[in-house]
Amino acid sequence: MGGLHTIDPNGLVIIGGGGHGLVVGEAAALAAIALAGVMDDRADPPAACRGDHSMPWLGPIRAAERPWILGIGDVVARRVVLSRFKEIADRAATVIHPRAIVSPSALLGKGVYVGPGAILHSRARIGDHCIINSGSIVEHDCDIGENSHIAPGTVLGGAARVGYDTLIGLGSSVLPGVWIGDRCVVGAGALVLHNVADGSVVVGMPAKVLAPKARA
Repeated sequence: MGGLHTIDPNGLVIIGGGGHGLVVGEAAALAAIALAGVMDDRADPPAACRGDHSMPWLGPIRAAERPWILGIGDVVARRVVLSRFKEIADRAATVIHPRAIVSPSALLGKGVYVGPGAILHSRARIGDHCIINSGSIVEHDCDIGENSHIAPGTVLGGAARVGYDTLIGLGSSVLPGVWIGDRCVVGAGALVLHNVADGSVVVGMPAKVLAPKARA
């Protein structure tokens, strides 16, 4: 698994040139994926287009005629861009860092990013446009919905479920079989012992609801 869903000699377009865009670009380069450059709506060249490891700036965000992947970390901002890209959804590319471990029985959608040190175990299912970030562990039979972000150092126990547009914060742990709903936020370092309703924000060890339906 890994690489582009669609191979294009003109290279991959990264949508968003902040820190996450730079990370995705470097992972793509290490995976020997050709890079076209970065689209970003900023007035000045974004971070990914500056410095020793810069990528070409292709101007403002627009429908890409080449394979593309989101280089934006925030799930809400990602959803806004995705709503503009429905007509070219079939061109979305998946980038897997060479130091990630992906089970041959795991299923990955389009537009997924898998970071260094991440582990996806048997029969894990990852929806379109998800981020499985550095050092995170997704155990067997987990199911992650579209456009969710599993932050660095997170551990999802076997058969855990995460809905769409959900952020699981840095270093969080979700017990096996626990379901987390759509549009949720799990705070950094949280320990999730029980199911979490759609739109909830949970924090702490054990995790408790901070603001139910705050993002509905």
